Formats: sequence, structure tokens, C-alpha cells
Amino acid sequence: MRTPSLHRGMLVAALAAAVAGCALKSPPTPAELQKEVLPQAPPPEAYRAGGGVAAPVADGWLAAFEDPALTALVNEALAYNADLRVAAARVEQAAGYVKVASGALLPSVGVVGLGGGKSGGGGGLEGVFLNASLELDVWGRLRYGREASREQSAAVEADYAYARQSLAAMVVKAWFLAVQAGMQRVIAQDALGSSETLLRMADDRFRVGNGSAQAVAQARASVGPYRDTLKQIDFAREQARRSLELLLGRYPAAEIAVADRLPPMPPPLPVGMPSELLERRPDVVAAERRVAAAFARVGEAKAAQLPRISLTAGGSNVSSDLIELKDVSSPVWSLGVNLIAPIYQGGALRAQVEIRSAEQKQAVAEYARVGQKAFGEVENALGAESILRERDAILVAAVRDNAEALDLARVQYRVGNVDLRTVEQSQLSLYAVRTSRLQVQAEQLAQRTNLFLALGGGFDQPAMAAVAGNASEPLQPKQ
Repeated sequence: MRTPSLHRGMLVAALAAAVAGCALKSPPTPAELQKEVLPQAPPPEAYRAGGGVAAPVADGWLAAFEDPALTALVNEALAYNADLRVAAARVEQAAGYVKVASGALLPSVGVVGLGGGKSGGGGGLEGVFLNASLELDVWGRLRYGREASREQSAAVEADYAYARQSLAAMVVKAWFLAVQAGMQRVIAQDALGSSETLLRMADDRFRVGNGSAQAVAQARASVGPYRDTLKQIDFAREQARRSLELLLGRYPAAEIAVADRLPPMPPPLPVGMPSELLERRPDVVAAERRVAAAFARVGEAKAAQLPRISLTAGGSNVSSDLIELKDVSSPVWSLGVNLIAPIYQGGALRAQVEIRSAEQKQAVAEYARVGQKAFGEVENALGAESILRERDAILVAAVRDNAEALDLARVQYRVGNVDLRTVEQSQLSLYAVRTSRLQVQAEQLAQRTNLFLALGGGFDQPAMAAVAGNASEPLQPKQ
């Protein structure tokens, strides 16, 4: 029978082992991670595509479009979009896993009640058994598991923040597309009206003897394609509105009202430094957290190969009128230390370390992929803005010149100096450049939205603040 002094000695030894347990290894810092995974792509001092303002990236980019209706639609999407609700549920789920992993570090307590009867009535064997256990996390297995869950939860929170930003950008671009479709319809209506005017002019000239039946037939033939184009644009406008309604969580009825004109292009925005991008974008932050989580899972798998030490305590109070029990006037308590050491499990524990190590490599590679993608998106958006700005200046002049050429061609046609084909060619040219200019205007706004998203700035408020508060060091996101 163990003596109280022996119990105390075992307890002291176990506690000493717990205090002397190994400290957890820290995951790589963002700087270390970037140096390792991007050896051929160190961030330059400034973006190579040029453009933007050399100042820190600011939040609240949605207000740059100065459209309260658009802001209201983004808020509606944040409240009712189904995909975003799925992402929010994942955040809650990940937080629950953190609680589960943290609970393993606390004592577990259980109670068992026993009751029975004997034939003919009366009491049987009765009693209460209480037991408690606490695993001493000497090698850090449980702490690594908790850290892995915390980092995974932080990654999911960053995913949610990026999902919010992406949804806001999709709503903005869908809004611009719907507005563009409406403006394109106006251009098509103008072209159709001009074509119908030419038909009337050709018919008038034929009646007074200055024209020909061929010219009338040619003018009538040109009206049909414009009417067909108008129908195509109406269909595209309905599709654009349905896409916007789906993002908002509405029924896709193509009934949403949109503005009749695109907003003006916002002024150049602060783009910050490339070296700050990977610490600010939520999707890159999520990839960093997953690297840290994978790092902790490797430590957890390695610690699982070592012995587990647990403190156990139990107590009981049993009575019976079937048999005579001695020394039950007071409860019986026990205290012990358990040690479980894995000896042979068919290589499963070693294989688990190999699996976790492979997952860590995958997480590091994914971080490199997301980081390179982030740089590419910023450079592409900046480069597109530069080209589109130059194209817009060219097309502004082209619209003016083609409008003047069409006016002159109509005058010349009325007096009989040119044929109908010359007027139609001028009309087609004007329609084409007006359409191209509208597409460039809409693309400029879309690329500015892409740039806002690529830079990682918040559209309404620092959405990553909660992520930074809940995540552990050293991977601190910025927005």
C-alpha cells in the first residue's frame, strides 16, 4: 500500500517535470518567411509599373467613388450575401476548435453514481465515484495543438476579412457593369436613330428623283443590325442587373435601379511600399497564419512520440446492506501519477510527423504563391491604369473628330456630293469609338477597384483590427 509520503514524492516529481518541460519553438517571422520563399522576388522600393502616390495605403476606398447608392448596396451585400455568411460561420467554427484545444490543458473531472436494489426491497450497493486527471504537458504536445488551433482560427478570420473586401469589390464592379450596359444602350439607341434618319433621307431623295431604290434598300438593310445590337445590349443589361442582385442576396429579377452615368475617375491613390504589401493584405496574412499553424502541428506530432505523464486523483463513498463494508464512515481518496510511453505503433507516429512536415512545406509554398499573386495584381492594376488613361485621351479626340466627320458627311449627302455608304461608314466609326471610350471609362473604374483590393486597404474600416487582436505574435497583419 502506498504511503502518503510516496504520493507526495510522486506529485512533486511530476510537477517538477512539468515545470522543466520544453518551451515551444516560435514560427518564422514574416521577414524570415519572405526571405525564404521569395528569394528571386525581393520587394523593390517602389512599384515598377509606376502610378499612384508614394504614401501609406489608406482605408475607406469605397468613399472615393462618391456614390451613396453604391455604398448602400455594399452594406446590403455584407448583410445578406450567402457566401459571406458561410465564411462567417467558418470563423465561429474555428473559434470553437480553439476552445476544444485549450480545454485539453485543463483538468478533466468525472463522476459516476452507483445504485441498486435487492430482492424483496431495501437498499443494495450504492456509492459515488469521483475521478480527476490532468496531463502534464511536459513536451508541449497540448500547447502546440492549442497554438495550431489559434493560428488556424486567425487564418480563417483573415479569410473572412478578405472575403468582405472581395465582396465589396465585386459589388462595385457589378454596379459599374450594370451602369455601363445602360450607357451602352443609349449609344446604341443613338446609332439606331441615326440609321433610321438615313433611311428617311434616302427615301425622301428617291421620291424627289435624286436618289435610287438601291440606296433606300441599303439604308433599310443597315437598320436591322442596329436593332439586333440593341436587343443584345438589353439582354446584357438584364444579366448585369441579375448578377448584382445575386451578390446582394436578392431574387435575380433584373429590377434593381442603377445610375445612368458612371462616376468620375477618383484621383491617384496612395499605394504605399511593396515591402508592406505582404503584411497588409488579409489573404497573405491568412497564408502566414497557416504556415504558423503547420509549424505548430509539426511540433505536436513530434511531441506525440514522447511519453505522456498525467496526474490522477479519485475518491469514493460506497455503502451496502447486502454485505458488510469496513472503514466506510468517510470517503476514500487516492492520488497517482500515470506514464504512458508509445513503444511500437507500426510507424504511425513517425508517419504522422512526415505528414505534418509535408503540410508545412505545402503551407510555405502556398504563402509564396499568394505573395507573388499579390505583387502581380498590384503591378497589373497600376499598369492597366496607365494604359487606360492614355487610351481615354486618344478616344476623347477620336469621338470629337468622328462626330465632326459624320456631320459633314450628312451635309454632303443632302446636297448629293457623297453617297449613302460614306455616311454609314462615318456613323459606324462614331458608334465604334463611342463604345470603345465607354468601355475604357468602365475599365478604368474596374481597375481602380482591383487596385484598391490588391493593396489590401479597407473599404469601410480597418476590418483586420479584430484579426490582429485575436492572433498571436509574430505575424501581425496590417490594413
